[in-house]
Amino acid sequence: MADMTAQRDLDEQNAAVARRLIDENAYLVLGTAGPDGVPWTTPVYYAPDGYARFYWISSPDARHSRNLAGRPEVSIVVFDSTVPIGAARAVYMSARAQQVPDDELEGCLEVAFQPRFPGIKPFGVAELTAPAPFRLYRADVTEHSILIRGGDPVQGTGADSRVLVRP
Repeated sequence: MADMTAQRDLDEQNAAVARRLIDENAYLVLGTAGPDGVPWTTPVYYAPDGYARFYWISSPDARHSRNLAGRPEVSIVVFDSTVPIGAARAVYMSARAQQVPDDELEGCLEVAFQPRFPGIKPFGVAELTAPAPFRLYRADVTEHSILIRGGDPVQGTGADSRVLVRP
């Protein structure tokens, strides 16, 4: 019973790491692949809807937007790049992404761009539909994991690894 309680506590601590990273950071790294399988990554400013859906605004002509139009499976990483070397934490996600359909924009914008950081301008529906140059995209997460440093005193194995979490 004590082992189960300790594991639940550890699972909650790991989930809290994922939540904190998502809550405190402004950019995610989006990984897509083109029709030829060539990978492409790009940072995008994001707005989370909880911990399992993320929104961002991009041009439909951007390479990552064109890639996900043909291959909706994406990878996502959120991390704090300001920490010292050896102190990194990251949350990794697998997801399916798409451009938000025009008829869903209004409802999504209410959630997607509530002010997270000062100075972020909210977008309106007209700014995200043709002929405007940008569109709203979303990713629905299917799996979360976090980085466990190899030297972690409780979970470390000597080499960095990942552990699945449910934020």
